[in-house]
Amino acid sequence: MSFISVLRLPIALFLFAIGLTHAYAQGESASIIQVKLLRESSIMAPVAGEVINVGSLNKNVELMVYPLNDDYYEFTFGNGRGLIDKDDLEPVQKSKKVLGLELADLQKLNQNLITTRTTVLYNHPKAKSGVFGELSENLRYPILGRLKGDDGVLWYEINVGDDVKYVRADDCELDNGIPVLTYHHVLKDDENRLFRNTSTTTSDTAFDAQMGYLKSAGYRTLSLAQLEGYLNNSVNLPAKAVVLTFDDGLKSVYRYAYPILKKYGQQATAFIISSRVKHNPQPWDANSLQFMSISEIKQIQDVFDIQSHTHFLHRYSDDKRPVLLSRTEHNIQLDFERSARVLKPFNPKVLYVSYPFGGYNDKAIEAARLAGYRLAVTTVRGKVKPGDNPYTLKRLYVLRTDSIDAMAERIANNRSDVKPMAVRQ
Repeated sequence: MSFISVLRLPIALFLFAIGLTHAYAQGESASIIQVKLLRESSIMAPVAGEVINVGSLNKNVELMVYPLNDDYYEFTFGNGRGLIDKDDLEPVQKSKKVLGLELADLQKLNQNLITTRTTVLYNHPKAKSGVFGELSENLRYPILGRLKGDDGVLWYEINVGDDVKYVRADDCELDNGIPVLTYHHVLKDDENRLFRNTSTTTSDTAFDAQMGYLKSAGYRTLSLAQLEGYLNNSVNLPAKAVVLTFDDGLKSVYRYAYPILKKYGQQATAFIISSRVKHNPQPWDANSLQFMSISEIKQIQDVFDIQSHTHFLHRYSDDKRPVLLSRTEHNIQLDFERSARVLKPFNPKVLYVSYPFGGYNDKAIEAARLAGYRLAVTTVRGKVKPGDNPYTLKRLYVLRTDSIDAMAERIANNRSDVKPMAVRQ
């Protein structure tokens, strides 16, 4: 079967593949088969919900596969499954190779490698060892271990087809996290008289340029559900990935941000202050902070995932601190639950919350958990990394005055942000 025909496989096949993968995760029986490749073969896998080419495997290599249907086998690939054409394989009846023995001593380290180009997979941690295949560029792949070869070269150990394969550290980068960008208010420059000096207001032209950059540079915008999968090491995501969030639920998001996001094919999350949703649209007034109406929120849902920015907690107390910080855990929980109920007509799965003004404490964290939220975002600056506390996730700001070069640098995979890993000899 050709590569092009693989791309055109019906979506039902991949839904079936996802279901089968879930069955494996639940411990249901599935036959595992050791196979040998008859020829070089392209491999596919779901990455951020889209099935793409993720590399190739060489002729004569062996791996473990799981039956899928008459045309394809599944195999372990990263945090999920890959697909390979059955016609490219033959079962191995007797093999000198016992696959997977090294996996018993390894486990995921909450660290990924990033492929910035086509990356060679080796059978052993030696440059002259046999080549197993290649990974495509723009992938995140979980690392099981890091070791130093006899020649002093650093290698990463990964799982492909239920066997350990090796990638030279110099051939890739370590993953320093996914940027979650924060926006609030969007205005045209010529109408922005009152909010020009506020960091939470950007211009429509600056925002358009930023979204255009993400598109042209090959970034994929993720949902918070995909970010949750990243934290849990349960999904495969591209190297170039970013999450877009908008706090408050302002009318300017409907008026300006929504059409720009739609133009570039981006998705985003809107954290809505549920008590401020209007029954009817308001006449536009650039000199005030207006909130979206029920109909406006419904209109943006082809781009925006609707989530919570609390109900009555988005205000300051008399001491100029976020009022949430002075509330009991029980009161915070009740507010979080009420917000989810109010937003349910827009989204039956309100699972994520943004703390008002970024203020949170241990009571807020526990209240979010008890209210059924699975992630909570703050205004602490930084990227989201596997192993982070899901209730204190960091975000980044991109300002109206920031150049595109500054934005590109801020969201790029900078090596300086990566924590050191232990090395085995």
